[in-house]
Amino acid sequence: MTGQPLILVVDDEPSMLRYLQTLLETEDYKVETATDGAEAVKRLEQNPTPDLVLMDLLMPQMDGLQALTRARQLRPGIKIVMLSCVSDTKKVVEAIRLGAQDYLTKPFHKSDLDTVLKRLLPAKPPEEKESTTHAEVEELSDDLFFVAASPAMRKIRSQVGLVANVDIPVLILGESGTGKEILARLIHKMSPRAHRTFLKVNCAALPADLLESELFGYEPGAFTGADRSKPGKFELCNKGTILLDEIGEMPPTLQAKLLHVLQDGQFSRLGGRSTIKVDVRVLAATNINIQEAIQTKKLREDLYYRLNAFTLRLPPLRERKEEIPILLKHMMARMAESYANAPLPITPALADACLRYPWPGNLRELGNFVKRYLVLRDENLLIHELDSQAHASQTGEHDLPEHSGGLKSLVRSLKDQAEGEAIRRALEQTNWNRKTAAAILNISYKALLYKIRQYGLEPPPHRARFRTTAG
Repeated sequence: MTGQPLILVVDDEPSMLRYLQTLLETEDYKVETATDGAEAVKRLEQNPTPDLVLMDLLMPQMDGLQALTRARQLRPGIKIVMLSCVSDTKKVVEAIRLGAQDYLTKPFHKSDLDTVLKRLLPAKPPEEKESTTHAEVEELSDDLFFVAASPAMRKIRSQVGLVANVDIPVLILGESGTGKEILARLIHKMSPRAHRTFLKVNCAALPADLLESELFGYEPGAFTGADRSKPGKFELCNKGTILLDEIGEMPPTLQAKLLHVLQDGQFSRLGGRSTIKVDVRVLAATNINIQEAIQTKKLREDLYYRLNAFTLRLPPLRERKEEIPILLKHMMARMAESYANAPLPITPALADACLRYPWPGNLRELGNFVKRYLVLRDENLLIHELDSQAHASQTGEHDLPEHSGGLKSLVRSLKDQAEGEAIRRALEQTNWNRKTAAAILNISYKALLYKIRQYGLEPPPHRARFRTTAG
């Protein structure tokens, strides 16, 4: 960016135009104005392209959403910030969907505007910014962090920054292990509820009756063994955020009760007569096929539309491979610390093998891989394992041996073979001294004994005669 950044302000209120123009020019920005959407679109057909557009949502004739759509068609890369009133929540959400980078709620403070300008108009030139590999790493807890290095994940990070402040339900979709809980925690952290409680409930982990009592609580006598009252997660999470993980596994009868909570914030405890009112933001996550679940009546359509105020779709790890080296580095640092070990190096050869592998288990599988590396401490073995699995996934199930159980079964078999081979080598290296082998493998003595039995490993005949419990 050279010279003064050019900002186009679009608003049908003359007082707001004058206010913004004065604020911006005081900060040494070049300002142009338009009094409605049609005038703004006409201006965007000409050069130079503004570096930023501040556009009101509610305007006569062509409103802000229509003008936003046309602006994105004319100038796909243009940065647009919407100006809205508090009552415009639905329009704000639609603006985010259409590609707005941010929004400001009227009336706003100058500091709010400065924050947006600082984020969207960086001091260094765009060419320099784009040529530099950039990754955002957001720390959420000791063992959770959010990484955005790919264009898809940076877009999601930007959308989270916007939707976190709009108090609506968010539906998070993605394959198993893609980081849906991490995304939910990021939404909570960036929302006005950040200082309040965040709770996660796995809807697939409990049967219907237990899930209902877990969510809504119960009164004495509600069921056998209920000798006292107990608040549910919705009560404990009042003023906070609740994540309903695996929402597609919630029984339909319970979905109906959840729908009422979303509509009016009210429910009754199991076995209770009084009504409880709560203020809880609901985030829901699932890896199911939504349309198929609705057609088979597994997911209520009215509940889906209530949850679907805004949807975030997490891409699988194979579609954002530029993040794998960053994830490996951060996972290694955290897991090594938890194991009280020094981090192992992520060599170029190991990183390349990780980039070749499709990671069907996504972040969860990558984390387990790092744990295996810390335990086995054999880079060559793990590279061979990854390449074998990558080859197996490329050949497809139709190339597998008959009755193999499919690709997952073969991959599991390959992992077992690699682990068994590593243990056998450690035992041979130590002349079958199992305590020393366990130390080399960095696993407990009991774990090694279990693995020896699991893989049917036996010492050579000359060692078997002298083997003792200790050795």
